[in-house]
Amino acid sequence: MPTPRVEITYCTQCRWLLRAAWMAQELLTTFDTELGEVALVPGTGGIFEVRLNEELIFSRKEASRFPESKELKQLVRDRISPDRHLGHSDRPVITGS
Repeated sequence: MPTPRVEITYCTQCRWLLRAAWMAQELLTTFDTELGEVALVPGTGGIFEVRLNEELIFSRKEASRFPESKELKQLVRDRISPDRHLGHSDRPVITGS
């Protein structure tokens, strides 16, 4: 069975490479033995999308925002290792009113 592949497509016009690279680092650090690859794919037009094995799991356009690191880790975890605990990343976010 092939290992999971994450693809982060980012807008070069918007200069979102560093954001995409940071997200890639977070995923590779968290899922160091579960992921086979994290690819950074240059795009244009304000794109920032994350796919896992070709399934779109986050779109900046659809969400009207960037993913939080914690959120992205949970999305990946829920698909590749649902029983895995992510430590502090599993704690709920408390927001003020």
